[in-house]
Amino acid sequence: MKQLLLTAALLSGVAFQTAGAQTAPATTAPATTAPATTAPATPAAATPVTDPATPVGRVGKETLTLGDFDRAFRLAAARVVNAQGVPFEEAYLSEFAAARPEFLKQFLRDRAVYQLARVNNKADAAALDQQIVDARSDFESDTDFAEALNATGYADAADLRRELERQSVVGAYLQGVQKRFTFGDALVAGYYNLHRADFAQDAQACVKHILVPTQADAQAITRDLAGGADFAKIASEKSQDPGSAAQGGDLGCFGPGEMVETFDRASFSGPVGAVQTVQSQFGWHVLTVTRRTEAGTLPLADAAPLIRDQLGKDAAQKYLDAQIARLGTEAFPAAVTVAPASQ
Repeated sequence: MKQLLLTAALLSGVAFQTAGAQTAPATTAPATTAPATTAPATPAAATPVTDPATPVGRVGKETLTLGDFDRAFRLAAARVVNAQGVPFEEAYLSEFAAARPEFLKQFLRDRAVYQLARVNNKADAAALDQQIVDARSDFESDTDFAEALNATGYADAADLRRELERQSVVGAYLQGVQKRFTFGDALVAGYYNLHRADFAQDAQACVKHILVPTQADAQAITRDLAGGADFAKIASEKSQDPGSAAQGGDLGCFGPGEMVETFDRASFSGPVGAVQTVQSQFGWHVLTVTRRTEAGTLPLADAAPLIRDQLGKDAAQKYLDAQIARLGTEAFPAAVTVAPASQ
């Protein structure tokens, strides 16, 4: 069961997205349409292929190697592991071994998008260099920086820079594609009326918090906030919740019952915009409810931007599928197949 869950997490696709460069690896589109052509299967070798120059597939006239694939697979696995609040380690790769042949399809699709994006888009080299400098500045030493890179799946700073460049180029391309499609008010209203049930929403609370080990720590932070201290800065420096600390303490929005009891009560019964302090089995939480909504149907005025965004993504996805199909991809899954971890 663990292996199935890990594989599902690794291969879960994402919708057509227009996000720009970021430090976390991101896929560009799901491998649900226009799949890579698969070469005829060959008998499995007694030992897995290890030469990084081994071809694993082709995109147009470009040949992709096992080294290219392994870098992408490592980042994808690290993304899944990091989402659970766990630093990435090489040993985790064996847990995802069974997913490698299927991930190859996604990898080739991502490379096809990158190839299309490079035609008219180029990353700002100076901006990329500055991103690396800014990332390094958060650490006291090169060793600490290197450890942090490895914990998020990057081999080194050059590896991070390559991924930032790819994301920048692809992000600009996807934004340009989606902007080609516009939708009038009548079409949006029609979609809303036909899919009204999709806009039913449960009650939600949007919360940011700072997790600390003792009540005294929580009281000190509460005093600092009352004195005008920046919530996000304190969260990034002192919160023991690594998932939200990097986001300035922001937990996003969630429904009733999704958090532990005391935190849930403060989120849905406490005052909006005020600093609260509650205890849970994880420690002491200094939290603020930034927004709370009641259950009901999202009004058309609020749903319209979401509808336009979804319609734009759907249209852009179809366009992207056609472009990838014209480019052509071919996969050699035998080159990436290794024995999965024993259960």
